[in-house]
Amino acid sequence: MSFSVDTGEIFGYLGPNGAGKTTTLRVLLGLLSPTSGTAIVLDADLSKDDSMRRRVGVLMENNGLYDRLTARENLEYYARLYEVNRPGNRVTELLDFVGLTERAGDMVGNFSTGMKRKLGIARAILHEPEILFLDEPTSGLDPEAQHMVRELILRLSRVESMTVFLNSHNLDEVQRICSRVAILHQGRIRALDSIQHLTSAGKKTGFSITLADTTQASEAEDLLSSFGGIGEITRNGNVLGMMLVTIHAHEVVTTLVKNGIWVEEARIQKRSLEEIYLDVMRQAEGDVA
Repeated sequence: MSFSVDTGEIFGYLGPNGAGKTTTLRVLLGLLSPTSGTAIVLDADLSKDDSMRRRVGVLMENNGLYDRLTARENLEYYARLYEVNRPGNRVTELLDFVGLTERAGDMVGNFSTGMKRKLGIARAILHEPEILFLDEPTSGLDPEAQHMVRELILRLSRVESMTVFLNSHNLDEVQRICSRVAILHQGRIRALDSIQHLTSAGKKTGFSITLADTTQASEAEDLLSSFGGIGEITRNGNVLGMMLVTIHAHEVVTTLVKNGIWVEEARIQKRSLEEIYLDVMRQAEGDVA
């Protein structure tokens, strides 16, 4: 495999169990040695350059927290290990950043899974790294906690200008926050592109029209059926669904309006990342077979 991650982006690294996601992460961090090739992070090989590790933050599945210490004591302990300047100010700042200021004096053993994950993120960015590696950061969290962690990751990218490398099974999460993704299958990258391009790519575009007057649905369907460049028209009440092959969405709307058919809503239907992921997996399995 060969890929690069741009400064400041949130990069999603996807694949089924056993595809090689965590192995890739460990190679990048210098915890495993590749059989061949090189893994460079911030222009350095982390397996050989210990000083560069100070510029990298990591949160694996284990949060790396001590249950019998408070939230503040956990961060203060790691601040000493990282030799953070003005550790008290930095710890206070991070507790506020992750929304745990009011629980700073509570034992971590009494925290919910979501709160521990938020504190784990605070631990991982305590030393202000330039890039943050996250391995399944929302695994096992309830929807509310997933949302909180997702918002934290977005803030790290937008406010802190931090590069984020995200291993995840949560495709909806990845589609919401990542700018680019790589899809991995049995140690090979099968797709690598921006979310926007992946979800809009294809020769056909899904498109739906909602009519203001249901009685005009039949007339609208007949009119569009006579068009070239439109296929697979379906009708459900006042909603017409279709595939645009060689015609643009605005041409469909303009034609309907010119013929006295009132359009209430027009919507382009992009493919979800889940659909793309499953297509890539099916194609990869076929190639292996």
